[in-house]
Amino acid sequence: MIPQVDRDPPSIQIRIPVNGNSTPSPPASPLLSRSRSKSSVQPNRNLPHRISWFLLSLLLRRQGILLFAPLIYIFSMLSHMRTASFDAGPLINRRPAPGSVYRSPQVYAKLREEIDADNTTADAISTIWKRSYKGVEWKPCVNKSSGVLPESNGFIFIEANGGLNQQRTSICNAVAVAGYLNATLVIPNFHYHSIWKDPSKFGDIYDEEYFVSTLANDVRVVDSVPEYLMERFDYNLTKVYNFRVKAWAPTHYYRDSVLPKLLEEKVIRISPFANRLSFDAPRAVQKFRCLANNVALRFAKPILTQGKTLVKKMKELSANNAGKYVSVHLRFEEDMVAFSCCVFDGGDQEKQDMIAARERGWKGKFTKPGRVIRPGAIRLNGKCPLTPLEVGLMLRGMGFNKSTYIYLASGPIYGANRTMAPLLEMFPNLQTKEMLASEEELAPFKNFSSRMAALDYTVCLHSEVFVTTQGGNFPHFLMGHRRYLFGGHSKTIRPDKRKLAVLFDNPKLGWRSFKHQMLNMRSHSDSKGFELKRASDSIYIFPCPDCMCRRNKTTATTT
Repeated sequence: MIPQVDRDPPSIQIRIPVNGNSTPSPPASPLLSRSRSKSSVQPNRNLPHRISWFLLSLLLRRQGILLFAPLIYIFSMLSHMRTASFDAGPLINRRPAPGSVYRSPQVYAKLREEIDADNTTADAISTIWKRSYKGVEWKPCVNKSSGVLPESNGFIFIEANGGLNQQRTSICNAVAVAGYLNATLVIPNFHYHSIWKDPSKFGDIYDEEYFVSTLANDVRVVDSVPEYLMERFDYNLTKVYNFRVKAWAPTHYYRDSVLPKLLEEKVIRISPFANRLSFDAPRAVQKFRCLANNVALRFAKPILTQGKTLVKKMKELSANNAGKYVSVHLRFEEDMVAFSCCVFDGGDQEKQDMIAARERGWKGKFTKPGRVIRPGAIRLNGKCPLTPLEVGLMLRGMGFNKSTYIYLASGPIYGANRTMAPLLEMFPNLQTKEMLASEEELAPFKNFSSRMAALDYTVCLHSEVFVTTQGGNFPHFLMGHRRYLFGGHSKTIRPDKRKLAVLFDNPKLGWRSFKHQMLNMRSHSDSKGFELKRASDSIYIFPCPDCMCRRNKTTATTT
């Protein structure tokens, strides 16, 4: 087409000015141009050539139409897409990412014969903890004060929300704030929650008299606000000024914002109070936390007595292992499974149960517009609770044999008849508080979730091995408490659930390979038994060095 334009100079010349003005003359009419150039058109030019020539001439003569070129292009593409068929392309069937699907039952079925044929006689419980901390051991060194307390700046009343150990966090933090502000702490009120449904008061869970007397020289504690102050508020605590403190508030917030109001009002309220004090606090504040958590908070006598009885029974049953037993905190209750949003092998029934449980416990939380739940991604991220089957497979892989006594700390297991069967096959000596104690013995605790949790806490505290499967306040407090009791070592197995998710989704997994992976995981838990607290870490998990002091082993031995 370019040579053809060269052969038609008249159509180009009309765009060149013929006078001295800078404005070009108007282009000739297309009809005139067509008639003038008609004689120069080659006789063999066919219809497509004529159309192309016409369009090119039109674009050259009407440059403004180029502004519409993008719109013309888009219109053409849309027209093409409307007529094109996309059904003819190949269908891509994407496989789920490894570790995103629950296939543990299939893995167990494949490995079961090899597990039963594993004739290992040495039980891991006698050899599991080998690591020490650089030739140094840790000992508790929380010292109570002996002097007289100065005059109080006022009264602090807090509401402790959540379950047993979230309430424990609130209590310890309240002691720290009261000590820091030189205030008098009113015995915390336990907030009733729709999930735990436990109306227990402070004295039902903890030894209140012991708590007050232990803290006497460090923090004043009373059971109620004095009457002369309550009279100002018509004996209604809700009328007392309430601070809405942000989570993890630094100590200077309490000094700069809370203390002036306390001095003015003489009584203040802080609600809610869980996690309202930063873990990065001065040593003097940490001392109050250590004292409250590790010394002053002792379970009430009924819980303490029944807990000791359960521990004694577990040690008697495991006499062949020198009284050593394993405790497992299993979080596979219905509310935990529902909250995790993970999918297991319960089919449609499980789906309906979880929808109902979420609606009961967290109305609307999981059905908000725009909220997307990805169970596969949750599993890959290690956020799904381990099932009883998975716990059994893991422990057998770590070298715990069939004769090991296991204490299971848990609420009612979801679908227990079906889900617990494999665990009991692998560990027939498994025990629970319901199996160790009679109905009469458990009657005072039965309908109180926090009291039942306190019994579990006691038995787990004194086990040789503690296994955590889901995280949360219960295992965190236990790990710290065990470090405080066992020379700084938590003696706790913390599984890598991301790795487990991939392993349990491998249909080609062999027993020898799996066992090698589990022994490595066990060794890693041993190496992480000794850990020192960093600035942002919880002092309730890492009591060293704020609540414990180093002692050289060789020096201790010679002395």
